[in-house]
Amino acid sequence: MRALFVGHTYIDVTMATDFMPTGDDKSVARDYAVSFGGNAVSAAFACARLGGKTDLIAPVADDWLGHMFTHMAATYRVRLHPRKVARSSLSFILPREGKRAILRARDQHYLDDFPRLDVSTFAAAHFDGHMPDAAMHYARAAREHGILTSLDGGGLRDNTEELLGYIDVAVVAERLCEQMKLSDEGMLAYLKSKGCKVGGVTNGEKGMLWYDETGAVARLPALPVPHDRVIDTSGAGDIFHGAYVASYIERPDAPWIEHFRFARCASAYKVQHLGNEAGLPSRADIEKIQSEFASAR
Repeated sequence: MRALFVGHTYIDVTMATDFMPTGDDKSVARDYAVSFGGNAVSAAFACARLGGKTDLIAPVADDWLGHMFTHMAATYRVRLHPRKVARSSLSFILPREGKRAILRARDQHYLDDFPRLDVSTFAAAHFDGHMPDAAMHYARAAREHGILTSLDGGGLRDNTEELLGYIDVAVVAERLCEQMKLSDEGMLAYLKSKGCKVGGVTNGEKGMLWYDETGAVARLPALPVPHDRVIDTSGAGDIFHGAYVASYIERPDAPWIEHFRFARCASAYKVQHLGNEAGLPSRADIEKIQSEFASAR
């Protein structure tokens, strides 16, 4: 079975530097990476890298960055269904000491309607809330067909409350809690009230507070990657989402703790690499992480 991802496309330029120039200052970065970016987009590439058959609906421009992105999708066997925009969106990312500063330029003025696909061919659909018309269309369609729906709640959007009414698995960021003035526990209660069967709040190196299929609340700690091996945390959450979708479509009857533990290994791999592409784990990479941190629960 296949997984559908709906979200916004970026080309990410990630630069490793200890100094942020201002004014007339100049600086030379230690390293850089150019890759695909975007929440659901990066999740789609992660799912594909882990063996999941993946379809992606995302905006793509007919410019050099758009051509680059189309080539990346073909390389990773992500079946791309583009929605036309005039210009590609771009992110500059500067990771430092476990955090990352991001500057973005985004084109959300769509030049055509979103592609219509037959959802009955999918086992799961994942959204990041961008392209709200497409997100709502496919969330409703997936719910009607009994297909698992997943949301990356990275921040509050105009359609967040409505979209959550059609979501089975919602994993949100601390930022959404702050925007909605909710504690982590309050957010879990809110997700339950919206009918989400599984919900969680990610807290970076603290891991994730979540509730499982029975409604039981627990903490899933992050894997203890040594501080000196943490290079770039940007995209770790996106990789987490893509990995649990890949795990789900392979073993839909497994408990969600197993899907999330698998995804936790994928995130631990990502933070040790600069940029999204370098941070995509293979199945062998996941096995190495599982072996290294075998004692973690």
